[in-house]
Amino acid sequence: MARAQKSAVVTGASTGIGRAIAQSLIGAGWRVFGSVRKESDGAAAREALGDSFTPLIFDVTDTEAIARGAETVRAALDGRTLAGLVNNAGIAVGGPLRYLPLEELQRQIDVNLYGALRVTQAFLPMLGADKTFAGPKGRIVNMSSVAGKMAAPFMGPYAMSKHALEAMSESLRRELLPHGIDVVIVGPGAIKTPIWAKADDMDVETYRDTEYQDLLIGMRDNMQAFGETGLPAEDVGQLTLDILSGRKKRTRYAILRNKFMMWTLPRWLPKRMVDNMVAQRFGIPKRFR
Repeated sequence: MARAQKSAVVTGASTGIGRAIAQSLIGAGWRVFGSVRKESDGAAAREALGDSFTPLIFDVTDTEAIARGAETVRAALDGRTLAGLVNNAGIAVGGPLRYLPLEELQRQIDVNLYGALRVTQAFLPMLGADKTFAGPKGRIVNMSSVAGKMAAPFMGPYAMSKHALEAMSESLRRELLPHGIDVVIVGPGAIKTPIWAKADDMDVETYRDTEYQDLLIGMRDNMQAFGETGLPAEDVGQLTLDILSGRKKRTRYAILRNKFMMWTLPRWLPKRMVDNMVAQRFGIPKRFR
């Protein structure tokens, strides 16, 4: 008897890492329900990925739209469990915390943290928290970042949201032990995706008359160059497939180029030493003149 086709929900599937994850899963025979914010993005993704992809039109800040997407998936599963949920949708807000408008931080947290929790709450029953669904228990992959453990200057809002996402993931994994649903964190470094191209959109003008103006321009240029040297999004897609398929057993995975220098070593070194290294890299003076 043939095995039932596995199904997964992937948020933020229109481009970048989300699209690559959907592609990897579909290539392995999975059915993917991918969230996009626009009908046109859903149609484009369906055309690129084929009949095994079903677009779900919702923004992760819209609880009612998420619920409608969940009902679409519930009907398609026909009583079977959902094998995977990938909370990938996210944005990156930058700016010096001294001057950051709080509404910008609220927007960052609403998408990257509350959004992941909204989606998780909507789909947990289908992952096996509701015992009326038949089949193996599902897995959750939360897409964090190197910033989930290490915070760069001028990217405080993003780092705060990813640190919080990691805390949520840790608590959730332990709370779901009685249900047999696992939660795994993936923390990419620079990945060649459109989010790095958007670094040029960083709102430097807001901070033009502050002491950080020139540093922010340098940070913007640095981010663009950093993104161009990143790993292909397909690498994250393959890793996520391996996690959801049960071939990876750890609770957290860092994936980036030059992993020892960019991830392992900074976490070993004293914080003051890392502060100095970061300041040198970004041209941050010890004292303003």
